[in-house]
Amino acid sequence: MEGAHRLDEDETLSHLATAPSPKFLGLFRGLVYDYELLDRSTLERDLARLERFYRARGYYEAHARVARVERTSPDHVRVTLVVEEGAPVLVRAVRIDGVSRLPAALRETLAARARAECPPGRPFDEDELGLAVEAVTRTLADAGYGRATVVRDVTVDVVTRRADVVLGVTAGEPQVFGPIVVEGLGSVPEAPVRRALDLAPGEPYSQTALESAERAVQDLGVFASVKVRAAPDGPGSKPGVVPVVVTVEPAKLRSVRLGVGTELDAVKTDVHGIVGWEDHDFFGGLRTYSVTLRPGVVLYPLRVDDWRAPKRFLPELRVQNEFRQPGFVEARTNLVIRPALAIFPVLLPSVPRSLDSIPGYLELAASASVERSFGRLYASLGENVQVERPFAYRGASDPGLRTVVLSFPELITNLDLTDDRVRPRRGIFVGNSLQVAGGPFGGDATDVRLRPDVRGYVPLGRRVTFAVRGAFGFLFPRNYGSSLDDDARAQRSDDASRIRDLQVVFFRGFFAGGPNSNRGYPLRSIGPYQVVASPAFGGSASIAACTASAADEESCRIPVGGRTLVEASAEFRFAVTGPLSVATFCDAADVSSGRVDIRPSHPHLSCGAGGRYDTPVGPVRLDIGYRIPGLQVIGGPDPTEREPDPLFGLLPVGIAFGIGEAF
Repeated sequence: MEGAHRLDEDETLSHLATAPSPKFLGLFRGLVYDYELLDRSTLERDLARLERFYRARGYYEAHARVARVERTSPDHVRVTLVVEEGAPVLVRAVRIDGVSRLPAALRETLAARARAECPPGRPFDEDELGLAVEAVTRTLADAGYGRATVVRDVTVDVVTRRADVVLGVTAGEPQVFGPIVVEGLGSVPEAPVRRALDLAPGEPYSQTALESAERAVQDLGVFASVKVRAAPDGPGSKPGVVPVVVTVEPAKLRSVRLGVGTELDAVKTDVHGIVGWEDHDFFGGLRTYSVTLRPGVVLYPLRVDDWRAPKRFLPELRVQNEFRQPGFVEARTNLVIRPALAIFPVLLPSVPRSLDSIPGYLELAASASVERSFGRLYASLGENVQVERPFAYRGASDPGLRTVVLSFPELITNLDLTDDRVRPRRGIFVGNSLQVAGGPFGGDATDVRLRPDVRGYVPLGRRVTFAVRGAFGFLFPRNYGSSLDDDARAQRSDDASRIRDLQVVFFRGFFAGGPNSNRGYPLRSIGPYQVVASPAFGGSASIAACTASAADEESCRIPVGGRTLVEASAEFRFAVTGPLSVATFCDAADVSSGRVDIRPSHPHLSCGAGGRYDTPVGPVRLDIGYRIPGLQVIGGPDPTEREPDPLFGLLPVGIAFGIGEAF
C-alpha cells in the first residue's frame, strides 16, 4: 500500500480478500499452503472494502485505486494499492439520552465511560462507538439494570467533518437474580458448584457477579467448559427478576500422567520420568488431590559446555503433593496444602566438576495457604516450612554445615489485566511476593524478602506483539548475611561460622540467569562470587587447594547469592504461521550483595532470538542469547563476579529451553 499513513497497514490489508501467498515457516511458498490466486474482479471489490474500512475509522473522504500490477516472475505478481486518506471526521460531542430518572452518580459514570471509549476530538471510529455502547450497557448491568438496552445514533456532517454521537438508554427498573439453574453436571455433585457460584435469588443483578461466578466454577478444575448467563425469558422470569442458567461440561475427575524427559544445560544433564495422579473429587466435595513423582538420574559431569562422558550417575527425586479444599471459610476461598520432598545434587554453572566431592541436599518442604481471586486480582497468604539437610553423594561432607530450617509466611498478590494468560498480546500484569522469615515457627533465618514484578504487552499490528518486563528483589537479613560483606582475605577462610552463613544465604539470596531471567546466562550464574572452600557448595575441599595458584582460586569462586536483584527484558514476538512463532529479545539483570543496591553500571546485557511452537501444555520455547561485549559491566570486569564459560569454549552465548513464554 502507498499513501496509508494514519492507519495500521497490516490491519488494513487483513480485511481484503486479495492476499499474498503464505509461506511455510515464514520462508517457503507453495509448500504445505496453497498459493493465493489473483482475481481481478475480487481486487476491484477490495477497493470498495478498503474505502469502507477507512470510513469506519472516520475517513469519509478516503479513495483507493490499483496503481500497479507488476509481474515479478512468470507465475507471480506484485500488487500496489494507493490510498488517498483525506482529513478525518472528528467526534464533536457524546450525549446520553433517557437517563434522567437514574441516580446522579450513575449518570455521571455512564457519561464518563462513554467519553472514555469514544473521546471527543478524536476521529470517529465505529469500533470505538461499539466499545462505548458496551461500556454503558455493562455499567448499567452492574448497577442492577439487567434488561437495559442502548441504541446508537450518529449524525455525521461531512462538510464540517464533525460527528455527534447520541446513545439512547432504556434502563427500565432495577433487577434482582431469580432462580439459578445448573445444567450438565452429570456425576459431579451440585452443592460445591452452587457454593462456588456464590449467587442467591433476590440479590441485585450484576454482570460482574455473573463473570466472577463463572471464573470461580472454572477454578474448581472439574469442567471442560463453563457458561454462566442471565436468562431473561427463562423459568421463573417475571418483572424485576432475571433467572440465571449455568451450563457446564464435566471433564474427567481422575487422571494418570506418565512421561519421560531430559534436561541438558550449563548446569547438568539428566534423564527423568514423570508419574502423576490427580483426583478432582477426593473424598467428595470436589476436593482436589494430586501427586507427582519425578525420579531421575544426573549424568555427571556431562553438561552442555563440558562434553565429557558420564562417569557417575547421581540419583535424584522430586515428590510433589497438593491438596485443595474449595469453599474454605467462605464460598470462593480455597485452602491449599503442598507437602514436597526432593533429593538433588548441588551443581553450579562454571564450577569445575570433581569426582572427589559431589554434594547434595535432602529437602523437605510444606506449605499451607488460603487463596482467593477478586476479579482480576489474585491473593494468597500462607505459611512455608523448609528443611534442607546436606549430604555427600561422594566424598566427605563439610563438618561446618548443619541442617537448615526455614520458616516464613508469604503473601502473594497478582493483578492480571492481560487478554490471555498463556499468550498475552495486550494489557499489564503486576505481581509481588512478600516473605517474612523467622515467624511464629522460628527457623535459622530472620529476614524480609520482597519480589515485585511488572509486565506490559502492546500489539504492534496483527502478528507482532511488544512485551516488556521489569522485576526487582530486595532481601533484608537480620541474623545472617555477614559473609556477603567479606573482603578477599576473609574469603580465603574456611571458618565454620562463615560457611554456615553462606549456607543460609544460598537458600534465601537472589540469583539471576536462565530461561525466565537473563537468557544469555546459565541458571544462577549472575551475582556475587566468592572463594568457598566447602564441598557442599561444589567448591574445593580445602583452602590450600583453592589458593595454591591464581587459577586454583578462580576455580573455587562460586555464586553465593545476593541481597538486591534487578531484571529487565524487552521482546518482540512475531506470529509466523499456525503454531509457529519467533521472537527477538534483550535481557538485562544484576544481583548485588548490597542492600537496595541498584547498579546501572552492571547491566549484563544479552540479546538474541528464539522460536516457539504451540502445544497443548503451552508454547515450547528455545532461545539463544548473546552476551554483548562491553555491556556486561561498564568500565571493566567486576572482580567480585565471574564470566560464564563460553559455549563449546568459543561463543559467549546461553541456550534457554522451556515451556511457556519467558514472561
